[in-house]
Formats: sequence, structure tokens, C-alpha cells
Amino acid sequence: MSLLTVRNSWSGHKFPHPPGRRPIAYDAMRMNTDTPIKNVMTIGGSLGPIFEVRVFNQKYVFVSDAALAAELCDESRFYKVLAPAVAQLRDFVGDGLFTALEGEQNWHTAHGVLMPAFAKAAMRGYHDTMLETAAEMFGVWDSQGGPIDVTADMTRLTLETISRCAFSRDFGSFTSSERHPFVDAMVMALMTGMQKGALDAVPGGGRIARRIDERNADQRAYLDDLVDTMVGERRESGERHDDLLDRMLYEAHPETGVKLDDRNIREQILTFLVAGHETTSGALSFALYYLSRNPEILAKAHAEVDDLLGPDPDTEPTFEQIPRLRYLRRCLDETLRLWPTAPAFARSPRETTTVGAGTEHEVVMTPDDWAMIILPMTHRDPKAWGPTAEDFDPDRFLPENSRGRMKNIYKPFGTGERACIGRQFAIHEAILVLARILHRFDITGDPDYELRIEERLTIVPKDFHVTLTPRTPTVAAAQAPAADTGPAEAPSGCPVAH
Repeated sequence: MSLLTVRNSWSGHKFPHPPGRRPIAYDAMRMNTDTPIKNVMTIGGSLGPIFEVRVFNQKYVFVSDAALAAELCDESRFYKVLAPAVAQLRDFVGDGLFTALEGEQNWHTAHGVLMPAFAKAAMRGYHDTMLETAAEMFGVWDSQGGPIDVTADMTRLTLETISRCAFSRDFGSFTSSERHPFVDAMVMALMTGMQKGALDAVPGGGRIARRIDERNADQRAYLDDLVDTMVGERRESGERHDDLLDRMLYEAHPETGVKLDDRNIREQILTFLVAGHETTSGALSFALYYLSRNPEILAKAHAEVDDLLGPDPDTEPTFEQIPRLRYLRRCLDETLRLWPTAPAFARSPRETTTVGAGTEHEVVMTPDDWAMIILPMTHRDPKAWGPTAEDFDPDRFLPENSRGRMKNIYKPFGTGERACIGRQFAIHEAILVLARILHRFDITGDPDYELRIEERLTIVPKDFHVTLTPRTPTVAAAQAPAADTGPAEAPSGCPVAH
């Protein structure tokens, strides 16, 4: 089923909606296509656990209630569908892992071929590359004065990391004074998907969408040429790199024996380059925002890193040490609770079913209906997360505080078999980078800065800068908050039971 052709009628059922609807356009005047998540969060705050926004003929149904979202995450009853903006991204990445429709064979083949690339043994092989890339960024920071643009630098870092680890490709993010054109092309692809997804409901939107495609044709051609060149050079050289690209080119599905065709290889590469760095850069940026705003939490994170890595700020963590940074992991988990950088996903039932049975929000849902789970709302539901749900509190994820919490309510990497294939890569990279930053620097944000969100399918902090001051790690200082103790192996999956 494609959401480009299904109008999501919900059999005529009407949900709470914003006031002031107008004929024909309905709620269109309330929506800003540049900030759809912010709009939905603002509009939906007073509309209850499930609500709708109608733009011309398109009905969007949103879920903000953690219990309803948990029900929609039941894989036996529901599956992932593509929201309109994500469906439009298929113009760029086809049926890649992120944008494939339910049941598409290429997803099954690619998932089976690529899963081993994210097993523990493979992750160990990426560790040194992550360290080398972070060291390049520090070299740039050490040579420049003044505050750093956090989101811009985290984007450069994570793009360089995924391109080197997955494709043995250097984009020169920290060795060139010019931003690589891939970054602009990537942002264009994400913004185009978001804009065209909104236009799908607008009369004449198809014509506008075609003009957008025409305007972006050169950058689209650039992306295709970049990837085709990358693949061609690897094949022509005959070299083997034991990376993701090698798996795409030479490995077959372990059960079916099917290999990826050339078109799907291109689409999977683009998927990993875009999705493989954009979400992690946002998570790192939001984490640094919250750490810079909470001195006591920052001090405890400093203490944990110092106790593990010692007095030399240039010490690099080993692969085995990353899971020991349990407090830092909780800081990341709490960051992704408040601002999951992939902020929404859509679900549809496998067959007609009743959602919210026995509650005042009970409603029948058919296979032609879909609802979007808005994670920054469900992750803030006080019924699931308590009266302090809006606060940044890493200890919310301590085992004793998580015990008894309802299942299926924490989903920053999606859910079920369609959850992010690279989530362990992202978690390992984020903890490694945060540890190295905090071990080397004190971070200070502008006290007058108010968090603003930039939306491009993913979400990132906008215009957020910090000042970095070299620091001398303090080990076992009497006044320092005690670092976490615990087993060497921290849990590798989500901290909340599924």
C-alpha cells in the first residue's frame, strides 16, 4: 500500500482537530510545511491522545498517547507504512531499507545481506575508524578559536564516520575548507521529501512537486553519479575492504542466495549515507545541548569519563570500555527520549482491528487506515514517564527506575523488524564521541540561547553553539560526583522493556 494513493479515511470517523477549520482547505492554514513536527506538537497538546489534522483531502491521524502507541507497535497486529514525506523520499532512495514498503523483496534481501555488518565482531572493526575521525575533528577545534556550530560539526563528523566505516570513502570533512557537496544534496533530498509529502494533499500540488524535482534535478543527478562512481571504482580496482559496500557487491542472502542488483545497491548506499549520519548527528547535538544546560549532570558525566580514561585528555577509549560508560549511555537515552531525531513513524493494521479497546478512545482501524506516532509527544506522556516527563533526567533509565514501566513506549530507533538496522553503530559512535569530547573539554553554551528545532524529516538543534575550553581530567577528586559502577558489559539494546 502506498500512502500517496490512500486517503486515510478511517471510515469517516472524526477525531478531535484544531479549531477554526475552513471550507475546502480545512486545517491547511494552521500547518507550516517547514516545521510539521513542531506544528503537530503545538496543535495536539490540547486535543487528546489521538487527533487529526486535515489538509484538503488528506486526513492525518496522530497518536500522542504512550499506551496507544505501544499498542500500534504490536508487530502481530500492525506494520510499518510510509508517511507521505517518507514515501516521497523514495524518489531518491527507492526501496532502500528505510523507505521500502511492506513485503518488498529488496528489503528482505538487503536486510539479510547487511545484518552481519552490525554484529559485535563487525562493530569492533569500526571502532578505530570512529576514533580517527573524532581526532580529526579535535584537530580542527584545537586550531580555531571561538564557539563551534554544534550541529554543523556533528554532521560533518557522522557523515565522515559512516562513509569511512561503510564504504571506505573519505569525504574530506575535516581536511578541506569547503563543505562537501554531498551535504547540500543530502539536505535537499530530505527537505524535498518533507515538502512534497505536504503537497500531496494540496490541489495542484503535483505540478508544484514537479517544479521542485526540476529545480533539484542537478543535485539528484550528482547523488546518483557520486554513488555510481563509488561502486564503479571499487569493482574496477578489485580491492576488498571488508566493509558494507563489499557486502552489497559480493554477498548473497544467507537463505535465498539472492544478491542485491546494481540499482538497489545505489539505493542502499544513499540510504546509509543519509540516514546513517543525519540521525546520529542530531542525537549528539541534542545531548551536548542538555549537558551544557545541566551543570550537575555534566559534572557526573565528566567524573565517569575521567574515572574510566584517567588523567590524560588524549586517552582514547577501547572498544570494551564503551559499554562501561553507563551514565553517559543514560544521558544519550534521555536525550533520545525528549528529542528522538527520527521523530515519527506510521503504522497500519494487518487486518481490521479495534484500537484502544475498553477506553473512551476506542476506534475501529482498517488496513486502509494509518496513524503516525509522534515520539516527542509519546515519550513525554506523564502517564508513562511520570510527572517529570518534560525534565532531562538520565537517572530515569536506572534499572530500578525503569522497572515496571509499560512496554513498547521508548522507540527512538523505530520498532519491530523495521527498526533501524544501524542502531548499535549509532549508539557506539555517539557514546565514543561524547566520551572523548567530555574528557578533553569543558563545554559552555550561550545562556541566552533558547532551543530551536530545524526539521528536515529528521530534527536537529538550530543555531546552537558551544564554547570549548581544554580541561585537565580529574580522577577520583574528592568533590566530584561518583561515577557509575557496574559490570563491564552494559545492555546493548533499548533500556526500556519491549
